[in-house]
Amino acid sequence: MDRSGPGRHAPQDSEPGAHAPQVDDIRTRALAEVAAAGDARTLDEIRVRFLGRRGDLTGLLKSVGKLPADERPAAGADINAAKRAVELAIDRRGAELSQEQLARALEEEALDVTLPGRRQGVGSLHPVTQTLRRIEEIFVGAGYEVVTGPEIEDDYHNFEALNLPANHPARAMWDTFYLEDGHVLRTHTSPVQVRVMERMGPPIRIICPGRVYRRDSDLTHTPMFHQVEGLVVDEGIGFTDLKGTVVGFVQRFYDRETEVRFRPSYFPFTEPSAEVDAQCVHCGGAGCRVCGYTGWLEVMGCGMVHPNVLSMSGIDPERYTGFAFGFGADRLAMLYYGVDDLRLLFENDQRFLQQFA
Repeated sequence: MDRSGPGRHAPQDSEPGAHAPQVDDIRTRALAEVAAAGDARTLDEIRVRFLGRRGDLTGLLKSVGKLPADERPAAGADINAAKRAVELAIDRRGAELSQEQLARALEEEALDVTLPGRRQGVGSLHPVTQTLRRIEEIFVGAGYEVVTGPEIEDDYHNFEALNLPANHPARAMWDTFYLEDGHVLRTHTSPVQVRVMERMGPPIRIICPGRVYRRDSDLTHTPMFHQVEGLVVDEGIGFTDLKGTVVGFVQRFYDRETEVRFRPSYFPFTEPSAEVDAQCVHCGGAGCRVCGYTGWLEVMGCGMVHPNVLSMSGIDPERYTGFAFGFGADRLAMLYYGVDDLRLLFENDQRFLQQFA
């Protein structure tokens, strides 16, 4: 006898024979969506919707327990068969999508093996290195010796031996990087000149190229830059020798007639001192943003070596005189190659640097 009584039957979808139409409908929808899936992500969403823990077929399978005992085996078999059919369809479609993706990749990345091979790119020297070598070649050809020294200097060689004692106001001319032990990142290559004068007596004719460091950064300055300083010490050296050397170098460096002017200036280690300007190569002297619309660019400082500097290095200033000059190699490279922003030389953009190969 049926104890459930009137009105106590299972829900309509669990009545005898109710599962078969539902299973067929779900299977048909699932197979249609699988066939239309265009990528792996869509296919996975279909799998979750029909076969996941809360999927349509999974939910239907869980409801089999509500059927009469004699209908459960057939209903369960139909649902499992539908699940297997959907799973197989998903696997086949997944394999097809993988093949399609592979075919597209092969087509897009195809190589024509009949084309000639690519040549290995040939590197080149950095434009600053090329400039330094050009400068050294010019001075070595004029009888100068190339000398280098340490980039981390003590305060004495970087300042005091150059007539810049402690608390000297002119130290503000160099915004210095100080280290914890009292040493500094050299602000110029002048300490190399001091060491040469201490080690050897006149006659001296040297240039000192190298990296120097100052707290400065704009279109024409960088915190690290390359400087070349020159020193000549001998008997009878005068300012005319300095002027001839500077003008001769500028003309030789640019391989053309370039206007040069000297302006009186001040440096603690030279007296008299001068700033040297060269006509702006970007605007030809007409004025542009690189030269500050003056038509000139400062290229170096120079002067006669101060007697105090000679004395502190053990050279008799009554017998010997000398001149010194210093300039930024990066600035000269900027002018020589027509670069309008010095920072471009240090940003390592290969598209920029390949222009100088």
